[in-house]
Amino acid sequence: MKKLIIPIVLFISIFPSSFGQNVNVTSAFDSAKISIGDQIKFTISVDKPANVKVSLPVFKDTLTKNIEIISGPKTDSSVQLDGRIRLIQKYTVTSFDSGQHQVKPVFAETKDAGGLKRFYSDYSSLRVMRVKITPPDSTSKIFDIIKPYRSPLTVGEILPWFLLVIFVAAAVWLAMRFYRKLKKSKEGVVPYIAPDPAHIIAFRELEKLRDEELWQKGDTKMYYTRLTEILRQYLENRYRVYSLELTTEETLVELLKTGFKKNDGYNILKTVLTTADLVKFAKYKPLKDENETHFQNSWSFVDSTKEVIVPGSTAEINNTEEVRL
Repeated sequence: MKKLIIPIVLFISIFPSSFGQNVNVTSAFDSAKISIGDQIKFTISVDKPANVKVSLPVFKDTLTKNIEIISGPKTDSSVQLDGRIRLIQKYTVTSFDSGQHQVKPVFAETKDAGGLKRFYSDYSSLRVMRVKITPPDSTSKIFDIIKPYRSPLTVGEILPWFLLVIFVAAAVWLAMRFYRKLKKSKEGVVPYIAPDPAHIIAFRELEKLRDEELWQKGDTKMYYTRLTEILRQYLENRYRVYSLELTTEETLVELLKTGFKKNDGYNILKTVLTTADLVKFAKYKPLKDENETHFQNSWSFVDSTKEVIVPGSTAEINNTEEVRL
């Protein structure tokens, strides 16, 4: 009795282990049949334990002599609920030979202490059908003449015409540019009109703002928006500080980088810009006298920092010179 129990116990202990090492291999096409030239996926799936390493053959060019590989393989893996691993290889294939084609079983190999083992899939079949243009029996009935088949345009056919259009467009553009340049050269000397100095532009805009009487009409927020825009544009024209794109703090930092000193003018500018920020973003309501004071301070800032042009200097010459186009 003991001699019989020992083999049974050994079989029970070994069987779950060997069953857990089982490897399943499947291979199949996405569809059982296609028309000539159609593309289809050929999928190889391996279901294996996580601790078992397997290798799959890699097909090149063809699966069989009648089934061609277009691309692949693309390999992917996933973990199943029972802890096993599933490997998936996909090929994109096609065939230009009609008939029933069969792919031999695909195998996965493993190596362990017992040697090399192979696990095979089943055969995979694919039926390739011809395109039916007429019924099978076309002799019993007269059919209309089939219209000529228009094949789709290819890149090779379109590219020469596309390049020709680009060449013609470039030639026309160059001709027009040459004509305009030639026409301008015949016009001779054209007087160069220099832009107004930065302070003149600022004073003109400040006068317009004063005439609009925005804060007197209750539009205090627009009044300070216009006031700060005039000052920021002046800083750009006068010191090349592009203040319209900067915050108040960034504006003051960039202004100091130009060599501007922290003097009374600096403090006036800081006060006006800071008050405008409070009005625009914090709903601050300044008094009437304060509105007028900020306007006068802005005018004073421009007047005290305006560029003084010395007679005979380079700046004066640039404002009166003529250029030949």
